[in-house]
Amino acid sequence: MARHVLVTGAAGGIGLAVAKAFHALGDTVTGVDAREPDLVAAMAPLGGRALVADLAAEDCAEVVDRAVEATGPVDVLVNAAGIYPATTLADMTATAWDRVQHVNVRGPMLLTRALAAAGRPAAVVNISSSAATRARQGAAHYCTSKAAVEMLTKACAVELGGQGIRVNAVAPGFVEVASPVNPVTPEYAHAVSANPVGRAGLPEEIAAAVVWVAGPDAAFVTGSVLRVDGGGTAGSTALPLHFPSTTALQESS
Repeated sequence: MARHVLVTGAAGGIGLAVAKAFHALGDTVTGVDAREPDLVAAMAPLGGRALVADLAAEDCAEVVDRAVEATGPVDVLVNAAGIYPATTLADMTATAWDRVQHVNVRGPMLLTRALAAAGRPAAVVNISSSAATRARQGAAHYCTSKAAVEMLTKACAVELGGQGIRVNAVAPGFVEVASPVNPVTPEYAHAVSANPVGRAGLPEEIAAAVVWVAGPDAAFVTGSVLRVDGGGTAGSTALPLHFPSTTALQESS
C-alpha cells in the first residue's frame, strides 16, 4: 500500500531528494519548508502537498494535524530540515544558539511527539550529520544539535517501540546541494569532502538510505544511526604515515 510520507526541509537538497525517492515508490508525499515558492515548485511534479512552516516558530503538532487532515495518517516522518550557520564561539549569542537548536532538535522532537500521539505504527528518520561526532570551527551550535539528534533518536526509539514506531537516523557526510539556506565556500567543500571514498556524497545516496531504513526490510532496526559518509567518520585519509620505519623494540619478539 502507498504510504503517506511527511518530509521536512523538502524544498531542496536532501529533503527534496528524499521526497522524490518516496514518490518514485508510489508513496504520497507531503513536504514542509519555510520557503513557500521553492516548496510549491518542488512538490508540484510529485503531486505532493506543500505545507509552509518555520519549524522554529510554529506549532509542530499543528503541522502534523494539517498533513493528516489533508492526506490522511502519516506513515513515515523524515526530519530533514536543518540550518548550518557559520558562527564562531566569540560571536555566538543565545539567540543564534537557540535558533539552531529549535530548528535542528526541538522541531524533530515535537514532530515525532505529535506523530506518536496518533497511536499507530510508523517510521521516523532523522537526518543527522558527521558533525555529530567530529567538531569543526564555527559550528559549535550545529555540531551540538546533531549530536543531540542522535541521542534523541535513541531515546524516542526506546519510548515509542511499544507503539510500533521505529526511530532511526541517517548521518550523511558532506553532500553538495548548492543550498541557498546553508551555503559553503569551495575551500570548505573540498576540505570536508576528504574521506576514503574520495568524493562528496550525492543527495540521492542519502535518500536511498532513508528509504531503506524507513521500509519493511529494516523492520528490526530502531534506535540506530546509519552513517552514509564515504567512510569519513571511520578515520582520516589526510594523515601521513606517522613514522617511516619500525624501531628495534617494536620488532622484538
